[in-house]
Order: sequence, then structure tokens, then C-alpha cells
Amino acid sequence: MNVLEISGLEKHFGEKQVLRGVELQVPEKRVFGFVGRNGAGKTTTMKITLGLLARDAGEVKVCGENVRYGDTKTNRFIGYLPDVPEYYTFMTPFEYLRFCGEITGLDKASIKSRSLDMLELVGLGSENRRIKGFSRGMKQRLGIAQALLGKPKLLICDEPTSALDPMGRKEILDVLVAAKEETTILFSTHVLSDVERICDEMALLEGGKIVMRGTIDEIKQKRRKPATEIRLEHKKDSEALLRAFNLLRKTDHGDLILEDPALLPELLRFIADNGMEVVRIEKQETTLEDIFLEAIHKQA
Repeated sequence: MNVLEISGLEKHFGEKQVLRGVELQVPEKRVFGFVGRNGAGKTTTMKITLGLLARDAGEVKVCGENVRYGDTKTNRFIGYLPDVPEYYTFMTPFEYLRFCGEITGLDKASIKSRSLDMLELVGLGSENRRIKGFSRGMKQRLGIAQALLGKPKLLICDEPTSALDPMGRKEILDVLVAAKEETTILFSTHVLSDVERICDEMALLEGGKIVMRGTIDEIKQKRRKPATEIRLEHKKDSEALLRAFNLLRKTDHGDLILEDPALLPELLRFIADNGMEVVRIEKQETTLEDIFLEAIHKQA
């Protein structure tokens, strides 16, 4: 079952068209990476999904129900973490979650048990300080607890790790992986290492359209280019190898890249016959960053 279905989604801001027929399906119980450059339209898509922004064309469904701008009942299925969550900073974490539970209509018993469970999940179970003294990472974790309070079917996170240090990012990613046990997560980001670490599937938004979609392994396999990276001890040997094999290319660091594996035996014989000193020869793995840059260049 798809928790989120978007079809033909379009949005203009004045004369600028931000979304151009976005098509996206997010299956349940996934961590789904929604990837794109800053300004690509990720936040616009999420605000339309939340009913906070009117669309110009297309359709959005959450758990099979249509999203309606300004008054959408589908938000009962959704938990939302904005990129910079705001709080009543004089409250403690438990007081804040209790307040959120009360305004959303949860009963007192559910508010207490659920608040305690969620604070434990995000690592704030023993934290009784006022939110005013929290770091940004702690505030992000509290935001996830709040977003999960009502047991949503879909948790939408808008760049939750973008301004955090490495330890803060790791903490948030660990929490999201744990949260996957009870909900589907739409994880908007431009930090590709985060996507590789926790996402089951991803979609790349570029030029107002989804230009790539699939599991992380599927995307890497489809785009994989066999390559071998070679580093020689002496610059003169690298130059000689470049002259002998015109399919080699040179990196900014002086390494040589061979993308045709069929030539590798011949290249190694040439190196041995000419007594060249080798520092390193290794297979080059395709990264999401390589794929991301390739896709963007194709759209330019």
C-alpha cells in the first residue's frame, strides 16, 4: 500500500514554475529519501501535501484520501517536523508533549504513556530541563517525538539534519531508523550520505520533476560505471600511461581513471613492462553524489 501518492503536481509562484508534473509514490513502512538541491521544490511539495499551500494542478492522496488546501482531514494521518521547529521554551519536554496531546484531542492516559514512550525513543526520557536550554539537535529530537505523538501513518521531515554537527546528525538518523518500526518516513534532504545510510528508497527532484526513483541499490546498479582508479609514484609515468591509453582520464588529484574494464589487463602489462611504481590500484565505487551530479547535469 502507498501511504502517499502524488500525480501530475504543478505549482507556480508568479511566472516561475516550481513543480512540473511531479509523480511520486511512497510505500508504507519505508524511510523514503526525497532528494534535491536547495530550492528544487521539496518544501513546496511537502507543504502542498500538508494542505498548507494550494496546488495549480494534479492530485495528492494520503492513505487513499485526497488532500484539500486549507482544510484537509488527511493531516490526521501525518506527523510533521519542519526544518526549524518552534517551541514554548519555558516548558519541559514532557510538558510540551502533554500540551500537544491536549490540543490534538488525545485522552489523558494516552498523552502520558505516549509522551513517555516517545521521549525514550528520542533519547530525552530523563531530560527535565526547560526547552530554552536545548541544543539544536535536542530540539530536533523533541520535534520528532512531537510528530510521532499521535501515531501518524506518515512522518514528514523537512531537512532535519541540515544544520547539525556530525554527532547531532547521527542521533537524528538513529531516531528516524527506530521510528520506521511504527510509521512511514518521508525524509527531505540534500545530504546524500544521510540518504545512503538510512533510506530504503529515494526520489530525486530536479527541474520541477522526479528524474530518478528507486531503492538505493537499484539506482546504483542502473547507473554503475565500472571504473578502476590508478595512482603511480612518479608523474612522468602517469603522463606516459595517459599517452599510451587515450581512454584514461586524469583527476584533479593526479590519479588516473579507467572506465573500460576490458583494457585493464593490457594496462597492467604496460605498467609492469615499463617498470612503473604503483601506489594504488582499486575499484572505484559509484556513490549517490556521482549519480546526483550526473542527473543534474543531464537536466541542465
